[in-house]
Amino acid sequence: MFGFGTRNGGVTRRDALRLSAAGFTGACGAPWFHALAAHASGETMAPQRPKSCILIWLIGGPPQSLTFDIKGHSAIKPIATAAADVRISEHMSKTARVMQDVTLLRGMRTADSNHGTARYLMHTGFRKGQNGVTHPVLGSIVAHDLGDMAHDLPTFVSVGSPQFGGYGPGHLGPKYAPSRVDSTAGGLSDLKPTGSLAEFDARAGLRSELNSTFAEDHMSKAAQAHQITLGQAARLMHSPKTKAFDVSTEPATLRDAYGRGQLGQSCLLARRLIESGVQFVEVRHSGWDVHKDTVNKTKKLSEEFDPAFATLVTDLKQRGRLNDTLVICMGEFGRNPANGSNHFSRAWTTVLAGGGLKNGRAIGDTGASGGTVEARPITPGDFMATVCTALGIDPKKEWTASNGRPLDKVSKGAEPVRELF
Repeated sequence: MFGFGTRNGGVTRRDALRLSAAGFTGACGAPWFHALAAHASGETMAPQRPKSCILIWLIGGPPQSLTFDIKGHSAIKPIATAAADVRISEHMSKTARVMQDVTLLRGMRTADSNHGTARYLMHTGFRKGQNGVTHPVLGSIVAHDLGDMAHDLPTFVSVGSPQFGGYGPGHLGPKYAPSRVDSTAGGLSDLKPTGSLAEFDARAGLRSELNSTFAEDHMSKAAQAHQITLGQAARLMHSPKTKAFDVSTEPATLRDAYGRGQLGQSCLLARRLIESGVQFVEVRHSGWDVHKDTVNKTKKLSEEFDPAFATLVTDLKQRGRLNDTLVICMGEFGRNPANGSNHFSRAWTTVLAGGGLKNGRAIGDTGASGGTVEARPITPGDFMATVCTALGIDPKKEWTASNGRPLDKVSKGAEPVRELF
């Protein structure tokens, strides 16, 4: 430990003067000296907390013309919201009341209406196969750039429907892969060892020694992933912070407010995990591939989504975490605005909330028909650049592959939506 003068390793005013006399404050104006001097003069310099992110992924692609971009011909009627001139579905009245903290990006234009490739595109910002690599998903990017690998809990957790587990860390490697939780019931009860922790540690130590020897002789991604997974599980087994995974400790009234369904409890779990130091949580909710009985299914899904999303935004705000938590809601594309049924990627909507953005607006215009973006188009790269910028990640900073090859973090030419900053 390196410190000056005080018992807690801080710096006193006298120490600052001694440093000055010794020539440490010359023309270079070293930034660290000013930080020490500020501390000596009694100024408070609290470290800035990295931003966190919650992604609510609506599997299948929600119909924007029946949810967040209602048109005159839509079968679902619009209602006014807390944001001037922004109207959304009548089945999202709670969300309407928090719209001052929300932005609708209505100008999404992504040109991919296939579930598999569009999910990859909107998770990574790249088309599958682009640049000849497997790209990391947004959660892995956040875990790499903002996560604390020494933290007891995973930096990236994926929660909810097992129908679609998302994509992985790509070229970043298994260290930044998500930890999956397919159910919110019972916390992490399956982490309890069959015997005592001491017995588990003895077996785990032997296994680790054998695995390390194997990995030295047979270096592979599979072996590396296996070791990392076992290490994370062992760390979790010893940590009291795993209580964050148990939503049953929350007040019944709050659990009711989120909604007792899978989506509501997953959003509540996401808030608990963010508060406990997890950097990125993806919540997965299935059912949005509404080809048949579209209006009725969308109404039912909206009524489940509405309290979960609105309560999450409100809960984060009341706890002082909304400004440093970006909430994203989207699917892989939208649906045909004529009837809300078929896949549609030429003009659709994504949702952002919190994150310190200039919210309370809709950006982009799809005109009367909803069939084309008539103002402020946003590409997948633009969207990814916007999210990275909101989280304090430099979208223009390149990765360096293991072979030294530079790789784009966000596609070339992409720009964040500047109106939000």
